[in-house]
Amino acid sequence: METLSVLRFDRFSAYLRLMRLHRPIGSLLLLWPTLWALWIASAGHPRPVLVAVFVAGVLLMRSAGCVINDYADREVDPHVWRTKTRPLAVGEVTAREALGLFVVLCLLAAGLAFWLNAFTIELAVVAVVLAASYPFFKRFTHLPQVYLGLAFGWGIPMAFAAETDHVPATAWVLLAANIFWTIAYDTAYAMADRDDDLKIGVKSTAILFGDWDRVMVAGSHIVALGLLYGVGVMAGLGRLYDAGLGLAAGFALYEQRLLYARRPLDCFHAFLNNNWFGGSVFAGLVAAYLGRSL
Repeated sequence: METLSVLRFDRFSAYLRLMRLHRPIGSLLLLWPTLWALWIASAGHPRPVLVAVFVAGVLLMRSAGCVINDYADREVDPHVWRTKTRPLAVGEVTAREALGLFVVLCLLAAGLAFWLNAFTIELAVVAVVLAASYPFFKRFTHLPQVYLGLAFGWGIPMAFAAETDHVPATAWVLLAANIFWTIAYDTAYAMADRDDDLKIGVKSTAILFGDWDRVMVAGSHIVALGLLYGVGVMAGLGRLYDAGLGLAAGFALYEQRLLYARRPLDCFHAFLNNNWFGGSVFAGLVAAYLGRSL
């Protein structure tokens, strides 16, 4: 009986690691743009129920995305230093179990639709398609980071739809900013895996950009910040928001220092650094709206 309990715990632990719940960075990078959108769409006063629904949705869909990503990469991950110990790569979880877990997570996310309007539910269907299809893009294009930016940013039009029942131009500019930000941080992530990816034939912007990788990361951050500034102008956010963008720019500059020698571990730390970039933008948003109410 004790052995059976241990086996069940080990399997449950493998599922949690397959969902990457022990590594929250992906959830945070998905959560920040969603929170940006909720605050802007509601002029700083999002409905608590929508905040709860979108946070839960981020956790569930990020977990589902990790599962389907590892399913797609199950023949690749054993050959990459950073992913060779993942549950599917070492056989702790079968491919069939992974697909079943992906379906369960998507169904749980679908249950959140009870609190959403019809327009947001329609957009949520697109979100599922994006999450399920993204892992396969690196097989035939060097620009999977662009598609990831669209997938990770799709919560932006959904948040506007949920709050206002329409998606204004501000939302699309914010989505464009998120795409460029994603290109920046996921290129840094891909730089950490570049040597392994070249050996096994996986494509990425890090491979496409080559020696221009650091310049392209910097350029993507600059474009993202420019678009975020434009969002601030469109929404009338003012100097406190701009201060948040300035702080984010500082973190982007620090990332260039981390990427300078192109050491894999430093490149991975540069990727992690983007959590502070996203948090800085959100802090500026919150400060701007609080400043209005004082």
